[in-house]
Amino acid sequence: MKRRILYLGNKLAHKGFTPTNIDTLGPLLEQEGYDLFYAGTKKSKLLRFAQMVQMILTYRKQVDYVLLDTYSTQYFWFAYTAARLCNLVDLKYIPILHGGDLPKRLSKSPKSARFLFGQSHKNIAPSRYLKEAFEKAGFFNVEVIPNSIDLADYPFRGKRPYTAPNLFWVRSFAEIYNPMLALKLVERLLKDYPMTGLTMVGPDKDGSLERCRSYVLAQKLPVVFTGKLSKAQWISLSADHNLFLNTTHYDNTPVSVIEAMALGLPVVSTKVGGIPYLIQDEITGLLYNDDSLEQLHEAVIQIMTRPSLVEKMISNARERVEEYSWQHVKSMWHKLLT
Repeated sequence: MKRRILYLGNKLAHKGFTPTNIDTLGPLLEQEGYDLFYAGTKKSKLLRFAQMVQMILTYRKQVDYVLLDTYSTQYFWFAYTAARLCNLVDLKYIPILHGGDLPKRLSKSPKSARFLFGQSHKNIAPSRYLKEAFEKAGFFNVEVIPNSIDLADYPFRGKRPYTAPNLFWVRSFAEIYNPMLALKLVERLLKDYPMTGLTMVGPDKDGSLERCRSYVLAQKLPVVFTGKLSKAQWISLSADHNLFLNTTHYDNTPVSVIEAMALGLPVVSTKVGGIPYLIQDEITGLLYNDDSLEQLHEAVIQIMTRPSLVEKMISNARERVEEYSWQHVKSMWHKLLT
C-alpha cells in the first residue's frame, strides 16, 4: 500500500530562500511512490506555524507518518509543538535532526527534548555525530540516514590549476557560518599569491552579506558575491575554482561540503560538529580549528604546494560520498517507512 506522509519544515525555496531538506527529500520520496503533503510554505513564521497546526489536524486520519525537520534554534519549539499535537491525535512522527548545535538543545531544554525525541516513532540523524550525541543523552531510538545527492548531477573534475588560490564558498550569509573569516583569509593569501580570488555564493540571512560587502570594498579585496544561485548554476561556476572553503562555527553534515567532494574540489573545513565524521584530515580533506585564521591559511598553502596530497584527497573524497548517493540512501527510507 502506498504510504501517505505529511512533511513539516521550512519549505521556502520557492520564495527565494536556500533549499532545505524538505525541498530535496520530499520530491525524492514522491519519485519513489509516496504521497506527500507539505506544511511550512508561508514566509511569515507565525503563519508557517499556524499552517503546520492546521495540516496536522486536517490530515490526522489520512497520513501514516509525519516527517518533522528539527533544528536547535527557535524552530525546535515548532517541532516540539507539532510533536505534542501528533501525540494528541495519535499520529506517528519522525524528527529529522539538523544542525551541529542540536546536542546543546538536549541539555538546554531537557524536559521538552525528552518528550519530542522520546515519544517519536524514530529519530533520523544524518550522521554518526548526532546519533552518538543523542545516545549519550539517553536517546536510543535514533537511526542514521545520510543526506543524499544524485551523483549524476556532479561531474568529477580532478585536474585543476593550482598556481594561485581560487576559493569557492557556498552558504547563506550568517554569523554562524563565519563568512568574514574567508575574507580575512584572502587578505593574508594576497601577500604570497597576488592572483588570489574568492567567490561567495548564497543569500543573506542576518545582515552578514552587507557587512562582508562593506569589508571587501574597504579593503579592496578580489571577492565576487553572486547572491543565491540555482544548484546547476553554482555547480557550473565551481569548475573555475580550485578549493572549497567551509568556515562555519558549528555544523552537522552540510550538503554543500558533500557536493564539493563529489565535484573533485579539495575541501578545507572547520573541525566542528559532524564534520570530522565526514572528512578525515589529510585523507578526504583538510580540517582546522574553528575561527583559526592561522590554521586555515596553512591548510590552503598545503593545497597550493602539495599536489600529490590533493590528488589523493579528492580521489578519496569522491569515493567517500558515494554512500550519500540517493540510490544508496533510498533503501534506508523504504525500510523505515514501510
